Amino acid sequence: MIWDTIIGRDPAAAPFEEWGGISYALAALDAALPEGWQVVPVVKVGRDLAERADGFLRTLPSARGTRFVVVPDTNPRVRLNYQDRQRRCEGLVGGVPPWTWAELGPMVLDLDALYVNFITGFECDLATAQALRQAYRRPLYGDIHSLALGIRANGLRHLRPIEEPLAWLSCFDVVQVNEDEMGQLGDAPLELAARAVARGVQAVCVTLGERGAAYVAAPGFDGFGPAPAPAGAGQVARTARIDAEGEPVAGDPTGCGDVFGSTLFARLLAGDALEPAVRAANRMARRNVSYRGATGLQHHLRGALAPSRPA
Repeated sequence: MIWDTIIGRDPAAAPFEEWGGISYALAALDAALPEGWQVVPVVKVGRDLAERADGFLRTLPSARGTRFVVVPDTNPRVRLNYQDRQRRCEGLVGGVPPWTWAELGPMVLDLDALYVNFITGFECDLATAQALRQAYRRPLYGDIHSLALGIRANGLRHLRPIEEPLAWLSCFDVVQVNEDEMGQLGDAPLELAARAVARGVQAVCVTLGERGAAYVAAPGFDGFGPAPAPAGAGQVARTARIDAEGEPVAGDPTGCGDVFGSTLFARLLAGDALEPAVRAANRMARRNVSYRGATGLQHHLRGALAPSRPA
């Protein structure tokens, strides 16, 4: 769980501070999953913000049975300085220890599906992710975006190539990156995505900001509903771009990728086919732009009036 300080394009506006990172995804899961489904957050939180983090999680009706680990380290804090409608400069300070398989395994093996989001990029190493994939055979979604972000001594984040990208992609059934991060997968990222599909990945989704999203999908994969039809001989991976609906929306794009990914996975788990699920994810991400922060976001994503935030 990240504590964000967001500086917008208007130099006269005061910085905005709120929960960010995985909190956007948890709010979107609360909004997108069918009624009665339970979300079990598996999070590490620094002791300095543990009480406030617990308070946020209690605002999510679907978040029950939270597996909440408080560590003595300083909770991660991110400073986002937007330079235009989409581009931003990001800095990170603090950080909790990465998950080991010995810690993570007992917390997740009884869950029906698992959404993994690399908010800082330091959540776990490749060996732990591979152990997760080997042991966990239910639907597994990975938003690996921050694996493509390095960090300088002053905390400033910068794009960097993802080491062993095919191995990382192969840890998940559905994988998400954005357009810039896709370029950090190597010289031929679409070819790499096709190779990942050949190794058992069901889909690689690339968010394109205001232009929507694109995907590369395995033959026969159209969601986690009924068993997919077996791929015929000679069938190849398919790809398409799903345009965003409507004109671009002015506002705060922070968390749009997290809202997109959690909505996409929620709708796939609920039985939607891939393209309708991507369209729903595009709509939710677009709606997120007109709201700031994660507290109360689930109400806004449903089209309801969000309650007043605590001071």
